[in-house]
Parts: sequence; structure tokens; C-alpha cells
Amino acid sequence: MSSALTLARPYARAAFESARASGTLADWSGKLAFAANVAADPRVTALFGDPRIGAGDLAALCVPAGEAAESAFNAFVQLLADNRRLPVLPEIAALFEELKLESERVLKVDVRAATPIDDAGLAKLKDALGRRFGRAVEISQSVDTDLLGGAVIDAGDVVIDGSVRGRLERLEHALTH
Repeated sequence: MSSALTLARPYARAAFESARASGTLADWSGKLAFAANVAADPRVTALFGDPRIGAGDLAALCVPAGEAAESAFNAFVQLLADNRRLPVLPEIAALFEELKLESERVLKVDVRAATPIDDAGLAKLKDALGRRFGRAVEISQSVDTDLLGGAVIDAGDVVIDGSVRGRLERLEHALTH
């Protein structure tokens, strides 16, 4: 995984810079998401090592229908195909999204809670996290019944564990050490 990220990072940065320069970040984001989905499909991954299939044909699979042959995105995908980097398209797309969100000053937050959080609670949480991190916040939530109660907030590099399970584990650690 780390080698795939290492390979993907310069391509993601180049795609981001190209999209930002042309003012088409959202457009590139959608196209990269499409290409990443295609590249992750097991039927397509089986073709990546096949010497009978040319780089141009593989690149054509990863470009959305109707994309102009002379477009920057098409050239980018062709470059990936020529350098045998199409298998890292999912990582490129993920890194591109991170760069896009960073440039837009948006923080994606995942909230795992023991029970679903209502809209008012999510709005309060979004407001509090926005003040804490100084950014706009996008929240996605999921229910994790193993938490017993409370929630775990994953905000990129920061994880806030306010779950009952987490509190019990910290108490156990404090008592045994």
C-alpha cells in the first residue's frame, strides 16, 4: 500500500496542479473517481499485466465516455498507461481529493457513534469542529454498536475518542499501570 501511495503522490500532485490552473478541480475530481472505479474493477485489473493489450486501449477504458481525445485528462490517463501506473489510479484519486479538500479548506470528518445522531446534534458537532479546526466541515456518520455509548470522531490526523468503550479502556490502563 505504501509503495502504491509513493507512486501515486507525484501523479496526484500533477493532476491537482493542472486542474487548479485550469479551474476544473470538480471536473477532474469526478473523472478521477470514474477512472479509479474502473481501475479497481477486478475485470480491468486482470488486463493490466496482459501483454496483448496496448497502453492506449487500457487508457481508453479509464476515460469517461465523451471525453475529448486532446483533453488534459485524456493525456494524463495516457501518461499513466504509458508508465504502467493505471493500477494506482485509486490512490491517485484519493490523494487528489485530499489536495482538493485542503485547497478548499474543507475537513472531512467520520463520526462513529453507538446510536444515530440526529440532525440537530450533527449541526452542533459540525459547528464545534469548524471552530476548533478553523475550516468548513463535512461529516459522515456510521453506527458502531461495539462502542457501547458515545462516539469516535476521526478528523484526519486527529481522533477524538468520546466513546464509553474508549473511556473504559483508558480507565483500565490507568488502573493496571
